Amino acid sequence: MNNAEKIELIKNGAVQIYSEQGLTDRLSSGKRLTIKLGADPSRPDLHLGHSVVLRKLRLFQELGHRIVFVIGDFTGMIGDPTGKSKTRPTLTLEETRASGESYFKQVTKILDPEKTEITYNSEWLSKMNFADVINLCSKYTVARILERDDFSNRLAQNQPISMHELLYPLVQGYDSVALIADVEVGGTDQTFNLLVGRSLQSDYGQIPQEVITFPLLVGLDGKEKMSKSLDNYIGIDEPAAVIFEKAMKVPDNLLLDYFVLTTDTLRTEAETIINRDIREAHFIYAFMITEMYHDKPSAERAKQRYLQVAGGAAPIQMAEFTISQPEIMLCELLKQVGFAASNSEARRNIAGRGVKIDGATIEDPMLKISVKEPFVLQFGKNKFIKIRSDDR
Repeated sequence: MNNAEKIELIKNGAVQIYSEQGLTDRLSSGKRLTIKLGADPSRPDLHLGHSVVLRKLRLFQELGHRIVFVIGDFTGMIGDPTGKSKTRPTLTLEETRASGESYFKQVTKILDPEKTEITYNSEWLSKMNFADVINLCSKYTVARILERDDFSNRLAQNQPISMHELLYPLVQGYDSVALIADVEVGGTDQTFNLLVGRSLQSDYGQIPQEVITFPLLVGLDGKEKMSKSLDNYIGIDEPAAVIFEKAMKVPDNLLLDYFVLTTDTLRTEAETIINRDIREAHFIYAFMITEMYHDKPSAERAKQRYLQVAGGAAPIQMAEFTISQPEIMLCELLKQVGFAASNSEARRNIAGRGVKIDGATIEDPMLKISVKEPFVLQFGKNKFIKIRSDDR
């Protein structure tokens, strides 16, 4: 792609650009821009939802711009109220730094590690004295802060709002002042905070940053935004077989969004693929995503494993688990390998006909199993593990 095409691809899929002409002018100026993305340190596990914005940052990198990944270690000690119905628990400095290290390892699966800067906002926020904080607070009115949906909703429901939470948008916005950011990107849930940064830059005598917001990727449940806490996510650091299997579960009505938002596939091309054969389109997407975060051979193996499992066969390669005793109760085995958290959960899975040994469904929750010969334990359709005796 040439530069003009990359600029259009950056804009492609954006929900809002504040302002589009300003962004075009800056990108066409020839100046090396500072592009900012803030990260919440409470959730260091990145998934495809995060990749929507990260892939745009990669395009900025390819255009020669400076990418600054801001870990909110100081703001993490406040607790981001975005989307929260109550005060979020705060984090320690050590917890936020550990998250920062994990973030860098994961984001460089998408971004060029040699061209990606990681910084912590405690570098400038911890140096502010009380007079600096008072001055910062003078830049914004209470009425404007309370325009945030989460604050106004909590007020309407008589839910408490702590003073430190009201400071959060200002503190996050000040990051843009400290970095003299030219552009900031983020999800639509961060729009208010990003625009606060744009406003504060004007108050501090800087040219306001351009803001680009991108849609929140709906998770595999087809309802809520992708989130690890909702278990509807595809992690970019997960094993190839897991990524492929999860990608095959993308709801049909969302597959077009997944193609457009998480790959370089153009909308028209994705529509053609989907309209031609929806099942084949799922395979194309799953292979594409798996190859993107691993490599082509890994994607090939993941596809073959998926086909074997879908056909009712156990995969050729699977994890192994060794047992020291000659016999073990099935419920205990399910707990030890991680297929059940308790005996009651194990019994429910067995009663639901969700447990197989060497392909045969087991219905007896009191079954005692001999471990003299190796066997394959299956849970549901997709979880397999080979059980062996440790004295084989």
